[in-house]
Amino acid sequence: MKNVVITGANRGIGLALCEQFSNQGFTVFALCRASSEALDHLATTDTHLSIIENIDITTQQGLQLMSESLQNTTIDILINNAGLLISDNLASAEDENILEQFNINALAPLNVCKYLLKQLTAGSKIAFISSRMGSISDNTSGGQYGYRMSKTALNAAAMSLSQDLKSDQISVAIYHPGWVQTRMVNHSGDISATESAGKLCQLILQQNMSKSGTFTHSNGQTLGW
Repeated sequence: MKNVVITGANRGIGLALCEQFSNQGFTVFALCRASSEALDHLATTDTHLSIIENIDITTQQGLQLMSESLQNTTIDILINNAGLLISDNLASAEDENILEQFNINALAPLNVCKYLLKQLTAGSKIAFISSRMGSISDNTSGGQYGYRMSKTALNAAAMSLSQDLKSDQISVAIYHPGWVQTRMVNHSGDISATESAGKLCQLILQQNMSKSGTFTHSNGQTLGW
């Protein structure tokens, strides 16, 4: 049985991805700072799902605990899903909020990969749940400075990682989940977390070295940088 590790797994897209990969027969390791009633319920119905709590991927302590918890696990798929959006505009953008989004959305996922690199082998896959708001060419509305900047940085890190891991035959891909009805956007999206996760799951299952370094919408559309 193959193993998938998912960060930010207690709600939203992360929770839905846990359910999707569980249904595909994977052993799922659900990483989160604190579990939720929905994730706990999923774990009671699926003996192949393990919840690993107290994983704050922005801290060395959290990263170390993650590494120790998974040290004997070969990771077939690593999904960096945890993220943060603090809505802003030119007048309201504050350094503290921008840096917090950068740390969670860009730096932390890179550190997750660094700490778990020894658990990845040839054929393993790394997936980054990013956003088309990280696309510079797609930006026609402005605003959202912290979120856009952090997701652009994430995309840059993922692209470098795809090059650095090419010789190890570890594929890396970047995905935009769509405008998803989650707490992050006050449930105002146009696609449910379940539907988005289903599409993402299929794309990740199809991911291979020929698709490493790509930036893809959950509908299959290739996105510009």
